[in-house]
This record gives sequence, C-alpha cells and structure tokens, in this order.
Amino acid sequence: MLSVFDQGAPQPCPAPFNMAGHVLAAGAARPDKIALSVLHPERAEDWSYGALIAAVRGTASGLLQTGLIPGDKILMRIGNTVDFPIAYLGALAAGLVPVPTSAQLTEPEVARLLPGLDARAVLRDPAVACPKTEMPQYDLETLAKWRDLLPAEWHMDSANRLGYVIFTSGTSGVPRAVGHAHRAIWARRMMHQGWYGLRRDDRLCHAGAFNWTYTLGTGLMDPWTLGATALIPAPEVPAAQLPELLTHHKVSIFAAAPGVYRNLLKHHINAPSLRHGLSAGEKLSPHIADLWRDKTGTDLHEAYGMSEISTFISGSPDRPATKGTLGAPQPGRRVAILGPDGPVPFDTPGTIAVHRSDPGLMLGYLNAPDETAARMQGDWFLTGDQAQMDASGQITYLGRDDDMMNAGGYRVSPVEVEMVLQAHPGIDHVACADVEIKPDVRIIAAFYTGPGPLDETELQAFAQRSLARYKQPRLWRHVAALPTGANGKLLRRVLRTGYEKDTAFEKDTGFEKDTGFEKETE
Repeated sequence: MLSVFDQGAPQPCPAPFNMAGHVLAAGAARPDKIALSVLHPERAEDWSYGALIAAVRGTASGLLQTGLIPGDKILMRIGNTVDFPIAYLGALAAGLVPVPTSAQLTEPEVARLLPGLDARAVLRDPAVACPKTEMPQYDLETLAKWRDLLPAEWHMDSANRLGYVIFTSGTSGVPRAVGHAHRAIWARRMMHQGWYGLRRDDRLCHAGAFNWTYTLGTGLMDPWTLGATALIPAPEVPAAQLPELLTHHKVSIFAAAPGVYRNLLKHHINAPSLRHGLSAGEKLSPHIADLWRDKTGTDLHEAYGMSEISTFISGSPDRPATKGTLGAPQPGRRVAILGPDGPVPFDTPGTIAVHRSDPGLMLGYLNAPDETAARMQGDWFLTGDQAQMDASGQITYLGRDDDMMNAGGYRVSPVEVEMVLQAHPGIDHVACADVEIKPDVRIIAAFYTGPGPLDETELQAFAQRSLARYKQPRLWRHVAALPTGANGKLLRRVLRTGYEKDTAFEKDTGFEKDTGFEKETE
C-alpha cells in the first residue's frame, strides 16, 4: 500500500466570500459576549464581539477613505498590541491585502521585503522599525480614530482572490512572499476538530504575541470563527505568572510553542478548567509532553505545518497522535509521502506533500511563478520535510531536506544570517546551523573562519544592527575551516552534528546558565 492518506474532501467554500466577515459572523449573533481578553498582571482588558466588529468595520471605512481600493497591499509594522488584529481584519473587510510582518525585523530587513511587493501604504507603530518610503503611513492614533467611523460593508468577492501575504525564509536567503486566498480561513475549519477540539464555550489562551502568525490564527481567528473567547497575555506578563492566569481566567485550552511549556514546567500549575494544550512552531519533545501530562493531568496535542499551508497534520483529543509521531492528516486533508516517482509504500521515508486541491494551500509565491512551480510534483505540493507514514496515517517526522534553522519556534534561513555576518571585516567565511545546547533547547550557532577569534560582544552587536533578535546567533565559534563536499558545497549538517557530539565543546559554552534565551521565546 502507498503512503497516501485521504481524509475526505472539505465542504466547498461559500461564494461570494470575505475572510473577516466569516471570522466575525458567529460573534455578530452574540454581540455582548467577550471576544477577547488581554490579560494584564492585575486586570483584564475586555473586548465584546460588538465592540470588536465595530472597530474592524470602522477601520475598513478609514482605510477606504484614504483612497485605497480593494486589492491594494498594505504593509503592517505594528507591535504586540490589539491594534494588530483589528487592523488586519479591517484591511480584509475592505478587500485590501494586509501584509503582516514581525515587529522584530530591523529596518534593513524590512527594506529587503519591499521590492516586488507593490504595497500602497504602511500601518505603523512609530516604535517599530520601518525604512523611509514614499508610501503614506498611518500611525496607531489614526487607526484608533478610524474605529469610530460608520461601518464599511464586507467586501464580497471570489474566495480564491488574494487575501493576505506573509513572508517565509527561503534557502536562497531571500524571504519569500506567500500569497494566500480568502478561502484559507475556510480551510482552518479542518483544524477545529482535527487539532483543537474547539467548542463555542471555550476560553482559549495563546501565550504568543498578537503579531505572530501562530497567535493570529490559533489564538484569535479560529476561536472567533466559532464565537469562542480568546485570551492573550499582555507583553508585560512574566512567564511565572501564566499558571495563575490559567487558573483565574478559567482557561479551557492553552496554546504555545514548546519553549513556553518547558518554562511553565518550572512552576506550580493548578488549572482545573484546562482540558488540554496545543503546541506548534517547532518540534515538541515527547519528554516535555510526558512531564506536562504528569504535572497537569492534561495532554498536549502537536501540529505540523508551514507558512504555505498552515497546520495540516496533528494529533487531537478525538484522535491523539501515536507517541513519537506528528499525528495524522486532519479531516478533509489529502496528504502523501512522496519519492522521486510518486507516493512511496507505508513506513518508507519520503517528502511530506499535500494535494493541490487543499483550500488552505497558498495561491503561490508573489511574482515567482517558476519558484511556485518548482514546489509542485504533479498534483502535490512538496513541503521539503522528510517523514514516513504508517498504515493508520500516523506520520513520523524525520527532518528537513534543506538547512533551514529552527530556534524558539522561528524558521530562519542560514543563508540570510550568513549574508549579514559575511560583511564583518574579521570574518573570512561563515556558516550557521541550529544546535541543541541542552535537552529540548536549540539555538543558532555561527561558525566562522578568519585570522583569529573575535570578541563575542562585538560580534553580537554587529549582528544586532541588521538582524532581528530571533535571527541572531547565540553561539559563536572560530574554526580553522568549514566542511564542504566534493563539489565544494558547504555542509552545515556536519557542523551541527559535530558540535552536538562534542560534549566537551558543549560544556564550554556556558549555556547551562540563564542566558535569557528561553525568556525571549515566551
């Protein structure tokens, strides 16, 4: 039997359609219900569905009054505040195309995203880095005023039209613009039971920032689609206070990256309303899942996905993942494990692929048809990740077929980091890889050649000027030479495996001490 798992076709998306209107339709029927609670240390900032919908539709009116027209792209440079999801949904409501970006990106990094994007405006928090541009910019004060305008009508059109754009790092070192249709939100219905076990009466708390795509989807859009309540800890909430908030605010589902669970396990947890937790962003260690179950009596359900399709393989309360696997394709998904000639037999390694008919699959990389086509094998989209599938559909992750790094839940191209570091006058050649510095903790390491070892404080300052914090190496090592293959290609995996096998090397790093890295991934 071949490794193809067909969970049945999803229901067709309605037409005409608007993503923001779909997200808020259930809440419109219960306008007084709390849609969002922003959890501060001593209080909660509540938004009812009525207030949220009015703010979103007012924002849509404000955007259209500037002269923007449906289809125009808007760059979002907004921090970890409620302004972010309101502006995002407001743009979608008006038929505009929001382009959310990480607030951690530096000015040079944002500048590299602009060519080819053809954005028409910037929504901007002045505290967030943004290059000088001739595009009109609208600040938080302006966004707040727009919320009080008369509500715009939902812009209804084809569900297949471009809805939003997100950026993902590529192996070339240049971030790729991924275009998604409005129907992408319809596809997320497959996660509601295929991963979350989500109900209308749930109180789902996500530990991430408003402007992280994992938070935006799992923490906000999905619970709002069902009319549930979303809870987001305010930026000033320390990790040590999260267990108390889970209890006090009667959280029924908690979502976070594995690093957050690792930190929470250091504290006492008593959350009687909690049914289970959700994990994504990076591979969840079975050890963390076991410790969490022992400490809380609840399970963690992991999901696998990528920017081009979001999560589509997962465990769930109704169908827990077999230990050591990612879980199975969600209901409505068609997933295969492919070799060069198509699907491979069960229990045979190959590349994870999703069928092109999946409504959650991207429209393509913006202005890059050849690159989009290169990711297809017949009717299958190739993820680039290696795995094997058993006869029950459970999928075991085996690794990546490229050198992409994953540290703290962020997927980072080594080439992008190397391109920045190569400009340092004391570095001749450099290679980056993510390495495990203690169980379940991975960081980015930079291995470089040059006349001699360089001051690490100065190297860190150099990286900080041009790289977002999550892209900056935490470990620096001067080496005599970098490993290459017979064709001269750099072998980053050799650096990774060589480092992790060298226990003496690990002891010298000092990373067993509190570096603050785990705090940053909260």
